[in-house]
Amino acid sequence: MAFAARAAGWRVIAHARRTKALTAMGFETVQADLSTPETHAAAFWAPHLAHGAHLINCAGVLNASQTQFEAVHVQAPAAAYAALDRDARGVLISAVGIEADTSFAKWRRAGEAAASTQVSILRPGLVMADTSYGGTSLARALAALPLRTPVIGDGQQVFNPIHAEDLAQIALHCLENPPPQGAHLVGGPQDITQSDLADRLRGWLGHAPLPKLHLPLRIAHSMGRIGDALNLGPISRTAIAQLEHGVHAPMSAQLNNAPPARGVAEFIATRPAGSQDIWHARLYLMRPLVRLTLAFMWIFSGILGLTLAPDTFLPLMQNSILGDNTLIAMARIGGGADIAIAGALLRNWRPKLMTLIQLGLVGGYTLTFTLLAPALWLLPIGGLLKNLPILVLIGVWSILERER
Repeated sequence: MAFAARAAGWRVIAHARRTKALTAMGFETVQADLSTPETHAAAFWAPHLAHGAHLINCAGVLNASQTQFEAVHVQAPAAAYAALDRDARGVLISAVGIEADTSFAKWRRAGEAAASTQVSILRPGLVMADTSYGGTSLARALAALPLRTPVIGDGQQVFNPIHAEDLAQIALHCLENPPPQGAHLVGGPQDITQSDLADRLRGWLGHAPLPKLHLPLRIAHSMGRIGDALNLGPISRTAIAQLEHGVHAPMSAQLNNAPPARGVAEFIATRPAGSQDIWHARLYLMRPLVRLTLAFMWIFSGILGLTLAPDTFLPLMQNSILGDNTLIAMARIGGGADIAIAGALLRNWRPKLMTLIQLGLVGGYTLTFTLLAPALWLLPIGGLLKNLPILVLIGVWSILERER
């Protein structure tokens, strides 16, 4: 949205929790976390919305606590709307399917209710772009799988995807030509089933269509529960429930004078898939696998550190300058630390911090045992040598975890 507005000649001030990347991209920025109380006051936003500045609100969360849902969807936006000048306009990018019985839908409805009369509400269905994030990243990843292409249920759910650039042009149009009050559906002109969309994405990635692997809804919901427990992003109960409810968004007749949107077949064919697209699609599902593999390693390393009998590891350290009691204490303390790391990885808690902790701990283990028992590098089963690929794997995980 910010890039489209800038390209159209608007002066753009972009908001995010972390603005370093946006600043590097050449944007003026406002740094703020919408879950913090200071952003729930009009006075916070007023300096940035002075002199008739317009507002486009794209903020939203799919899975969160009720407190965070309210903050992001209601409290912070309501404060920003209250700070708009009398003649300024706003646009809220909401979502289709908010009649569903999910927390996401509930707070989207509340967010729409909080919009002032100066704010136009747009409800897009599936939004796609040249890049991908969340659900569209998952769609590309599933399309890239070998042997079978997974689809939810019978795969006949109907979408009418809209390109993010087209949605941005419609939003900008609404700032200058406000539609009537109320929520307006925004979608592309071409309907396509989930199954056919998977085939199109697979073809775009350079692969022939495959037979479908139909996932019954009960299995999809079970996978959603696992996704929620392990914080697997778009793999969630909310995503499945919203898909069940429907994501079809026929264009509102009251937006007919807005810039036309392209159909999915047209915009998918606009450019070829590059190496970055192919790599991303193939690596997307490897990201949770790498994280869970690291968690598995830390869990069992911790269990061994906490429970292994001293006479099984002390002989390996017989030339150490440290006493047996010290070595045993190190093993038990290290085991507890390993278990804590595993728990953080399973919940995907603060990935950047956990990367540093893992690198520090594995590097510390490697250096410490190199000094205490350098012969461990020569063990026929690998010994300390295994720490080198582990360090690389942690580094790869840290790269994959950063999506934007």
